[in-house]
Amino acid sequence: MKKIIIAIDGYSSCGKSTMAKDLAKEIKYVYVDTGAMYRAVTLYAMRHGLISGNTVDSAALEKAMKDISVTFQFNAAAGRPDTYLNGELVEQDIRTLEVSSHVSDVAALPFVRSAMVEQQQAMGRNKGIVMDGRDVGTTIFPDAELKIFVTARADIRARRRYDELRAKGQEASYDAILENVRQRDYTDTHRAVSPLRKAADAIELDNSNMTIAEQRDWLISQYKKAAAE
Repeated sequence: MKKIIIAIDGYSSCGKSTMAKDLAKEIKYVYVDTGAMYRAVTLYAMRHGLISGNTVDSAALEKAMKDISVTFQFNAAAGRPDTYLNGELVEQDIRTLEVSSHVSDVAALPFVRSAMVEQQQAMGRNKGIVMDGRDVGTTIFPDAELKIFVTARADIRARRRYDELRAKGQEASYDAILENVRQRDYTDTHRAVSPLRKAADAIELDNSNMTIAEQRDWLISQYKKAAAE
């Protein structure tokens, strides 16, 4: 089979990262979580006092972008890559609800997207890559051989996120998470730069009532079709 680029886009908390990681591991492709990259930039902004309430100090963040490096290192024990911010392991730090509440605003900034897209495109030059995010199939790799757009009901996505945080021992409020999911949906689909939308040639997957095993079988089937063409 030929090497291809697989772009998985969709709404927050749809399980995109999990399915993308599992697919990459199964077919021995490189996995890149674009959402983690924006979360890392958001964490940087929070740590450096560049976010106050719901306001991002965009001028200061733009100046700081040259000092922000987001990389991935494979974690053999976990069987997946971990996210590093300027050489520091931040995989757990970027998954908090606080980061989630600000990431859409940071990701909507044109200079942030430009910097991250440049890094992401460089990662896919040799193909053999699975990348998930909001605009992979529309902006980063518009010519990707396989594009998947993932969706699920907001209440189901909130429940998944709640269960995930509780499983990690973190305090969480289902109502707060549901509100965050709805706010992120609105922000992601209404931002001026690279809004979340389904690419014309993307295959939609509503996984509201699917098991992980069913998703896996469906994705493998789509991959085999695309890679054989």
